[in-house]
Parts: sequence; structure tokens; C-alpha cells
Amino acid sequence: MKPGVRSLSILFLLLSLAAFADEYTLNLTSSVLESFDEPDKQAWQWVVQGSKFVTEGYPQMTYVPKWPDALWGKNKQNLKLQCLGIHAKFDRKAYNSIEIIPTKEVDGKRVAYPIPIPGRAKMLDLWFWGSNHNYYLEVHIRDFQGVDHVLNLGTINFAGWRNLSVSLPTNVPQSVRYIPKYKGLEITKLVVWTRPEEKVDDFYCYIDQIKVLTDLFETRFDGDELADTDVVNEVWNATKSGTGN
Repeated sequence: MKPGVRSLSILFLLLSLAAFADEYTLNLTSSVLESFDEPDKQAWQWVVQGSKFVTEGYPQMTYVPKWPDALWGKNKQNLKLQCLGIHAKFDRKAYNSIEIIPTKEVDGKRVAYPIPIPGRAKMLDLWFWGSNHNYYLEVHIRDFQGVDHVLNLGTINFAGWRNLSVSLPTNVPQSVRYIPKYKGLEITKLVVWTRPEEKVDDFYCYIDQIKVLTDLFETRFDGDELADTDVVNEVWNATKSGTGN
């Protein structure tokens, strides 16, 4: 290759890398979506429901002033810490399930209220207290197209608190090529599944601190404020009401 052609090729490569480098920049942040410490201050309220063979009057749910020592130790700061507690029974062995669902009240009725995940999620984790039952845990994620994705957090066949995590698959869409590119995910529910060979007549479990590792980086461009949903709504609502210029 001639020196002049080689120089042009190198220059083109450098310019290409500079143009696309920010597309791969990361601003990874760990965000707590739910701590269960102050449920009255959240936009949602948790409810639990059992599948077909659930014993009448179950599952039961309450907030418990306990937490993983790995997170807070003995809580010498005297913080108002809590976790979500569940007491369940089923009448027969099977693939029974307990759904733990965020909801809100609308016109006197309780409806589902998915928890929004900020940024582009990379990994989700939570703390779970198990009692050595051979069950497993799922988290259900909904994308911007309304498609639900079931992620397996793994077995809960252990004693005491343990951190469970799952990476977000790359096939779960969180952006589009059009502006605005970002399309966030939502958590619709957690599900505890029992296995057919395991006893189900009486058990407890506890959940604490649902957290997400997420990328908050967004590429800036001239006029990017016009891609902001709040700005768009403000501009066009003003236009519709006749107050726009």
C-alpha cells in the first residue's frame, strides 16, 4: 500500500472510532428499586397471591423489621429497616406459585403497577431468605413493546439470607434506532415456584433490597432536549390548549 493511501486509511479509521466511541461509553450505576423500608412512600404497594392449590387464607404478607447482616450489620445507626415477609401453604404438592406483585389503587380497585427500571439494565439482584425448601425464584420484566420476559434468579434451596442475581439478556430490547432511542424496562412481578417433590404445607420466605445495575449514559446531540418526553409533552399540550406560540 502506498504511504499516502495508508495515511488516509489510518485517518479514516481514527475518525470512525471517534464518531462511534461515545455509543459504547458506560455510566454504570447501582440503583435500589425497592428497599421495603418505607412502603407508604412508594408509588406502589405489594400484594401476594397463590396459585390453584393455595390453602384458604394464604399466602399472607407483612413487613418485618429484619434485614441481611451482610447489608447493614447490626444496624448501629438505628435505621428503620424492614424486609417483605411471606407465609404460605398449599393443599397439595405440584408446581405451585406465589406471585409478588407491585400494585396501586385506581378508583377503589387494585391494579398492577410495574416498577420502572432507570437506564439500560445490565443486571438485577435482590436478597432472599430461604428455609431449605427446594423452590426457585423468577423475576418478570416487561419491555416497551409489552412483551414479558421471565428471568430465573435460581434456586432458593438454602438457609438464611443470600444475594441472588441475574444478567439481562441482550435479546431484551431497551432501545430503538429512532429518537428517543431509550426504551426502559419494568418489573411486573416476582414469582416463587415450588417443585412437585417438595413439601408445601407450611413455609416462610423474606425478600429485601431489589437493586439494578444500569447504564445511565445517553449520547448528547444538538437539539436533544426535543427528544425528552417531558419537554415534548409540555410543548404539544401547550399547543393543543392554544397557549403555544
